[in-house]
Order: sequence, then structure tokens, then C-alpha cells
Amino acid sequence: MDIWFLLTPRYMALDFVGPAEALRMAIEEGAPFRLHVAGPARECVSSLGLVSCIDPLPEALAEGSLVLLCGTVDEDEDYATPEAQQLVAWLRQHITPQVQLATVCSGALLAGMAGLLDGRSCTTHHSIVDKLAALAPAARVLDNRIFVEDGNIATSAGITTGMDLALALIERHAGADIAARVARRLVLYMRRSGDDPQLSPWLAYRNHLHPAVHRAQDLIAREPAQRWPVEDLAGRVHLSPRHLTRLFREQAGVGIVEYQQRLRISLVRQLLQQGVSVERAAEGAGFGSARDMRRVWSKYLPGSPGRPGL
Repeated sequence: MDIWFLLTPRYMALDFVGPAEALRMAIEEGAPFRLHVAGPARECVSSLGLVSCIDPLPEALAEGSLVLLCGTVDEDEDYATPEAQQLVAWLRQHITPQVQLATVCSGALLAGMAGLLDGRSCTTHHSIVDKLAALAPAARVLDNRIFVEDGNIATSAGITTGMDLALALIERHAGADIAARVARRLVLYMRRSGDDPQLSPWLAYRNHLHPAVHRAQDLIAREPAQRWPVEDLAGRVHLSPRHLTRLFREQAGVGIVEYQQRLRISLVRQLLQQGVSVERAAEGAGFGSARDMRRVWSKYLPGSPGRPGL
């Protein structure tokens, strides 16, 4: 899979380096990616003053390619340059339904200028949400989102959220295992869009920024089969039980009990795929009995845990 970072002069260094490093690590972990860096200017200066010699804009893109756009220092000034306008024209011509597009921070403005966000949900840095809405009035611009995926286009908020988006893209194209290994190397939480219906429960409900709730989720995820009374969990994250219960649902979008149940059912599925019996799988995931496990399974999944392939 070809991944193209397209840079314009005065691009934000972290918008580029953060996602690029995550994708490079994914390649080291076995992801089938090929990274390219290109742009309308052969010598491209970053926000830090570093000058990179990059490839020219590609004349064609292979089907299934991914194009990433980074933000810039001053979008009003920098996106009015001939180089930025050249890139906008290139985007109009080359971003088709067979090509994926991802943006970091104000890179969403380039996509909006190219008309690629019309009719789509999208986001950008909180300071320029209104600017994107004015630039792309046919788009559904969402505030307070780490990133948003809509069809073949994904947009992320400011700066470091590009790494969250990169992890999501790695999970989608190389698998959750590689994404998790990269996240551990980056010492970064796995955060995913709450609107994604194909989300693995191990990566889900992380689309928030509250450190205490993340710590509580980490504790449960490390030992999902363990009993986690809210009093014990709250003590470990230094909150009152009532405050943690409210924060958890508010930030994660799901209650503590449901979060643990979903992880336990996912663990049951893993054990069943390894050939473990239904009874042993229920026990290994922390359920009191296979009957209890089936009751919880029916709340979240179709079919029966006794059927092969589930």
C-alpha cells in the first residue's frame, strides 16, 4: 500500500513527523506500507526551519493509495501561495473514491478548498473549525473530535491527533495487533472514533482525553476477567466512585460494567477461536458460568457462542 505525505512550504513539523513515525514503526512491525514524501516545491521548509528535499507530486496514484495532508504555520498566508494552489488543483484531479485521503490539523482546509469535504462529516483544529465551516459550507464540520472518518476521507484535529489517526489507519490496514504494538512503542493511548461500527472493543471508547478514565480503562483491559468493583477502580485512579462512574460514561460514552462486559465477550471469542470449550472460555473470561456468558453475549453479539467461527 502506497502512502503519500504531501507537504506545502511551512508545514507543521509534528503534523508530518508524528504520523510518519507511527507508520514507519508499523512497517517495522510487518505492515505492508510504502512511504513517500512529495509536494509542489522541491525544497520544502518546515515550521522549524528545516528544509527537506522531496519528490514532485505524483502523476498518478495506484488504487488503494493513501494521501496525507499536514497543517501549516499560518493557513491564511501559506494556503494562498502558488504552491498550495497547485496542490489543491492536484487534489481535485487525483482524489477519487479509489484513493483514501487523510488530513491533520489545518490540512483539512486544503481538502475543503478542493471541494473534497462536501457532504461529508469532518473536523480540524478547534481554532479553525469556523474557518473550515465557512470554506466548505456543504461539509458537516464537527467540533471536539479527535478525528472523523467518512467514506474514503478522514480528518483529524490539531497536531498530535494525527498520531491517533495514524494508529487508526494502521489498525484498519495492518490489523489491531500491529496497531497495538506501535501504540506501545509510542507510549500512546489507542483512541478511535466513536462512530466506527467495526471497532474492536480493545481499541474502542478511547475517543476522549481524560487521563483518569484512560487509566481506569487500562486497568480493566489488562485484567478483564478480574472483578472490578467501582470502589476499587476509583481508588486506583484517585477519584470517588460516584465521580468515576459519571466521568466514565461522559467521556467514554459507555458505562463501566458494559465496557468490561464487552472486553470479556471479546476474550471469550478469542478463546473459542483457540479451540477452548464454551464452558472453559466463559470461566477464562471471568464469567460465573456459561449461562451467564451467553446472557451477556446476546446483549452485544448475534448468534450463539457455541457456533463455530463466531
